Amino acid sequence: MSGPTLNRVVADFTCEATGEKNIRLKDLRGKNVVIYFYPKDSTPGCTQEGLDFKELSAKFRRQNTVIFGVSRDSIASHEKFKAKQGFPFDLLSDPDEKLCKKFDVIHEKTLYGRKFMGVVRSTFLIDKNGKLREEWRKVKVKGHAAEVLESARMWNAR
Repeated sequence: MSGPTLNRVVADFTCEATGEKNIRLKDLRGKNVVIYFYPKDSTPGCTQEGLDFKELSAKFRRQNTVIFGVSRDSIASHEKFKAKQGFPFDLLSDPDEKLCKKFDVIHEKTLYGRKFMGVVRSTFLIDKNGKLREEWRKVKVKGHAAEVLESARMWNAR
């Protein structure tokens, strides 16, 4: 599986989100959408990534851009994580990996010599017309949210 193609419309999907919502991509037309995939709620790197997006969330809103974090964790786990960190954006729950597979972010990883299938930290920017405009794979957290914001500014100006 290769995931969505740059400069092509991303196929519609619906995913369960925090706040007892179901997020449907098609319903977000007219706004830019940032979807960032992360491995696990309440782990150091994933917490920092969420906090970085939180810190810049008002600037993203001014760029007509909504943010969603996605992991395989349950809605209950997401609700606790979101509340504890005060995230002003929703987290999408993907326990069956449908969205992760759609964006091709599940890959073999190695931890302490043990191989397993896990989420590779990745971010996607979809423009107001539903086209994938940017993708970042194997993301390093430091400075990443600011880089995504710059791209959102560029695509919002078009």
